Amino acid sequence: FLYYNKIEKRERAVIVGVVHDEQKRWMVDDYLNELELLAETAGADVVDRIIQEREKLDPAYMIGRGKVKELALLSKYQDADIIIFDDDLTPAQVKNIEDHCNVKILDRSGLILDIFAKHARTHEARIQVELAQLRYLSTRLTRQWTHLSRQVGGIGVRGPGETQLETDRRLIRKRIAVLTKEMEKVANQRQIRRKPRKNIFKAALVGYTNVGKSTLLNTLTQSDVKVENQLFATLDATVRSLQVEDHRRILAIDTVGFIRKLPHHLVASFKSTLEEAREADLLLHVIDVSHPNYIAQKKTVESVLSELHFGTLPVLKVFNKIDKVDDPHIISHIKKTEQPCVCISASKGIFIKELLDKIKQYADRAIKHLKVTLPVQDSGLIARLYSYADVLNVEYSDGIAQIDLNVSLLNAEQVFKLLQKSEPIIEETDHENTRHR
Repeated sequence: FLYYNKIEKRERAVIVGVVHDEQKRWMVDDYLNELELLAETAGADVVDRIIQEREKLDPAYMIGRGKVKELALLSKYQDADIIIFDDDLTPAQVKNIEDHCNVKILDRSGLILDIFAKHARTHEARIQVELAQLRYLSTRLTRQWTHLSRQVGGIGVRGPGETQLETDRRLIRKRIAVLTKEMEKVANQRQIRRKPRKNIFKAALVGYTNVGKSTLLNTLTQSDVKVENQLFATLDATVRSLQVEDHRRILAIDTVGFIRKLPHHLVASFKSTLEEAREADLLLHVIDVSHPNYIAQKKTVESVLSELHFGTLPVLKVFNKIDKVDDPHIISHIKKTEQPCVCISASKGIFIKELLDKIKQYADRAIKHLKVTLPVQDSGLIARLYSYADVLNVEYSDGIAQIDLNVSLLNAEQVFKLLQKSEPIIEETDHENTRHR
């Protein structure tokens, strides 16, 4: 199930931000600009915005009772259908504000989840979205979950005096348990699909939402992954082969974008999708250098990657959209201070070859290319090589088998030990030098 309302006509929205000790005015302005983009992606037109300055948040009304009354008048004047808060609201705050304003009240997390539900295409994405929604809504229950009662027994299941709210909570917990088991199955299936790729060099594209990751994937791989100028247009990990001229096989992986104030329960639900990035040999951190607050976006991604324990993977920073940067000093400063990095334009194809060369350099260090000559009678040994290496080609002639293969540094010693039993001829190629063993 996907619990969101399909919008036939665009709704009118008022957005709300709060300035306090941890959020300065310029930060709130930027957050609301982003919230407006989120609202537009979800299908709403922002007709007004309101900013309240407070030393501390009101536990009952977030922005204070007086400001809520003002908000109610504004939303009525603007004929608004929905009010969206940039900060997460408690269930009590939602109820109190709703009672005054008589329109739908939503916070940033709820809006992001709505967009995810709208863009979910695959079975896995739908499961992940529903899990995140259920965890979000479990503390915001009304009487809307009774339709799930068909999934549980009737007589003898409910305790005496159980309220409707308790029933709803139990139904949600049961549904979450079912979805969690489904996600475990999906994770196992992903693990099986990843096995053939374990000895292939993989570069995962990570970054803030709408920085051009899918466009870059299309440019690098000559593919046609869906590209939209919207936040969270990509939810599922997409794997494509990189177009390289030599014998190397390299894969590029596109992943879901990150965003500021990303709900923790949503991050947890998408760990399965992000596992593709975790299995990569290199992270390409794509950054929209034309965005006025690209530094803050970069730090957000770095923070989420740290939270997900991606810290051990090498990172190449890819500053995208340089064609939209007017000041050349910005690019020169980045090249001095942000190494290792490369500055490109994915849509215009600018400096893509430089990026490919950088990726190849990382692949050279992570993957060994071997040419092995074995007697044909060692066919069992040849078969075992497929378990440890990416076998590119096998040619048979005059009782000899010549094998081209790529092997990760992790498996290289195992392959050498395996081959020692047959006294093979091994040529180890690092693209500049060739050694015989």
